[in-house]
Amino acid sequence: MSTSTTNLSDKSSQVLGPSGVLGDLKRVQSASRLKPWTDLDLNLTLHPIRNDIIPLKDDRAIKYAVRNLLLTNFYEKPFALGLGANMRALLFEPADEITKQALRENIARAIVDGEQRVELIFINIVDEVDNNSYRVLVKFRIKEYDTQETVEIVLKRLR
Repeated sequence: MSTSTTNLSDKSSQVLGPSGVLGDLKRVQSASRLKPWTDLDLNLTLHPIRNDIIPLKDDRAIKYAVRNLLLTNFYEKPFALGLGANMRALLFEPADEITKQALRENIARAIVDGEQRVELIFINIVDEVDNNSYRVLVKFRIKEYDTQETVEIVLKRLR
């Protein structure tokens, strides 16, 4: 009569499903935490066959949401008066380090308060004096997908 012993450490990452099938616990956890995010593309790009607006999905939707949040001014959204980075208001301030720091603080506050799906990595602001503009590069990590994305915005005075 032979006895078999099973090593529990080999099966510690296995999970028993409702049908009695063993599966990998890490794959189950990662698959269960992903949520499908969708957003409307404001460029209103049409699908060539369906003639319907193509929605943005998952990481592209979150990236677009961050971009829209940064371009939103204070008092622009009803009932969310402090939402946004209010970057356009700082365009007519003197182009110096104080204005850059104010832009950086507004962007960081807007992302931390307004978009909980991302984690801010860094903000780079370049003053382009010849063009009367700022080039803003924001790098962030999407928490749910564990990917890094960047958003680049050029703020330019029109007058």
